[in-house]
Formats: sequence, C-alpha cells, structure tokens
Amino acid sequence: MKTRLLSALFLLSLMVACEAPDSGRVLESFSGAAIQRAHDLQQVTLGKSVYHQYCAQCHGENGEGDPEWRKRDADGLFRPPPLNGTGHAWHHSKDWLKQMVLNGSEPGKGRMPAWRGKLSEKEVDAVVEWFQSRWPDQVYAAWYENQQRNRGMP
Repeated sequence: MKTRLLSALFLLSLMVACEAPDSGRVLESFSGAAIQRAHDLQQVTLGKSVYHQYCAQCHGENGEGDPEWRKRDADGLFRPPPLNGTGHAWHHSKDWLKQMVLNGSEPGKGRMPAWRGKLSEKEVDAVVEWFQSRWPDQVYAAWYENQQRNRGMP
C-alpha cells in the first residue's frame, strides 16, 4: 500500500512538473543582462483553464492562432494571432495585452470580443501569464528587454 502511494505521488509530481512553466531560471538577455524568468504557478494554472474555456476556440488549443493571422479576411479584419511566442504579442506590455483582452479589437481591425464584465481582472491577468509562460526563452528575453527599454514611456 505504501509503495503504491509513493508511486502515485511520484507520478503526480512528474505531471505537475511537466505542466509547470519555465520559471525561476536565469536567462541571458540579448544585451547580456541576466534576467530571471518568473511565472506564478497558481496564476498559470488558472490562466490555462480560463484560456481553454474562452480563448482557445479562436487562438487555438496551444495559442498557435490562425495560420493566416497576418492577412485580412474577406471582411477586411485580421484573424486571431498566435499567443505562443510565434506572433507579435511579445511586442506588447502586459498592460497592453490585458487591455486588449478586456476591451477587444479596435473597430475595423479584428474580431476580438471585449471580455470586460465577463472575465475578472484576475482571470485576464492569469490568461496573459499562461501564454507568456509558454513563450520560448529567446522570445521571453526579447519581451523583457523591450519592456525595460520602454519603461516610463506612455
């Protein structure tokens, strides 16, 4: 019985480790600065759940977006972009990404609905944290450096 319990706990810890974001590691940025990649596991877990319930139908199960995301559709609107680090989301601050989720696309640009009043700010923060946790290290480092350069700018 004890062996089975220990085996089950070991397997559970492996599953949690596989789901855990790349957090706590120190990365070297493009400028040579050391940055710590930090993601809150509780936020990432909540974000994954919220993302799959509300966002995956447009942005894909793994944040891959529409393959034609750079092209406008027949109505002249942009398709859902990837959020997994292969698109342009890394060019934007967390606050900008959060506002996009809360307010939706600008008229005439895309079909992103406004989630304000449907999702809490905590849920929106968690979704952003989840998809950022999936970005490759190079993308995360580029995002981080971009944020540092633009700190204090409107």
